[in-house]
Amino acid sequence: MPRFAANLSFQFQELPFLDRFAAAASAGFRAVEFMFPYDHPPAAIAERLTAAGLENVLFNLPAGNWAAGDRGLAGVPGREEEFRSSVATALSYASVLKTPRLHAMAGIVPQGATRADCHPTYIASLRYAAEQLAAAGITLLIEPINTRDMPGYFLNTQSQAAEICAAVGLPSIKIQMDCYHMQIAEGDIATKLRRYSALCGHVQIAGVPERHEPDTGEINYPYLFRLLDELGYEGWIGCEYRPAGNTLDGLGWLK
Repeated sequence: MPRFAANLSFQFQELPFLDRFAAAASAGFRAVEFMFPYDHPPAAIAERLTAAGLENVLFNLPAGNWAAGDRGLAGVPGREEEFRSSVATALSYASVLKTPRLHAMAGIVPQGATRADCHPTYIASLRYAAEQLAAAGITLLIEPINTRDMPGYFLNTQSQAAEICAAVGLPSIKIQMDCYHMQIAEGDIATKLRRYSALCGHVQIAGVPERHEPDTGEINYPYLFRLLDELGYEGWIGCEYRPAGNTLDGLGWLK
């Protein structure tokens, strides 16, 4: 059975962020991921990780001004220097937290631009990030995200992500395969997991369509967990779902 990491940006929201680490450990998790750690000093987060006996397996590079609608910078022309600065910021956290994977969000295709306009920027930015992260022993991840939840997002399918990885041409870039986004954007999850298993750097789960616990909705996760075992996947599975109620009350699927 795969190993599961609590996503502290989605789960245990009953508590302040820094208190979620102990709650996740008490619930049986041995690893955590989160979207953005930047509201807290890295030393404060590292202290909570150590106290709870947890491993941090993933977080995102800074994604720009989230409140203003930014959803990443890697593929946004004109913001290349801001993206490079975000790589340095993320690395400063990852070095303290001992994080082995960082996700670079692609961003929204700007108004008046096309995907073709964004493509060269995206490749160049990812190549830069992959080189910087590889020097620190960190894997760079890119994640296809569905356009129902995030209209205009540049990267949407596993095949597109595989083409991007090939264009970047470095072994340190992998795909973050989120089954929730995959089901909404393209379906046929098992076939995608098989086809792109060599490029899979991380897996995330949530129920579809409500993004609640993985034992709700239309995806047969026990089947997919067995498939991941078959495929030899040894990484963590991030629980990036919104609990329908209290986080602990919805963890029956894990037990």
